[in-house]
Amino acid sequence: MTRSNDPSNANGAGKGLTVPCPQCQQPVAWTTENAYRPFCSKRCKLIDLGAWADGSHRIPGEPHMDETELDELIDRLERGE
Repeated sequence: MTRSNDPSNANGAGKGLTVPCPQCQQPVAWTTENAYRPFCSKRCKLIDLGAWADGSHRIPGEPHMDETELDELIDRLERGE
């Protein structure tokens, strides 16, 4: 993450923290006036949301078990297998 408190930062905000937009990497002023922070725009925010919704962005972990698989696992454990 790029941070800048330099008054000559790329977005022209003049002060405060500047971070790259997670979607397009454009410098974004981290201010209360920016309703889309850390994104530069509503468009970038919606693109990112869509990526989470379609599974493109996901947090690694164990595969999801459906109820049938879970019941079978419990049965095997109860039988001592």
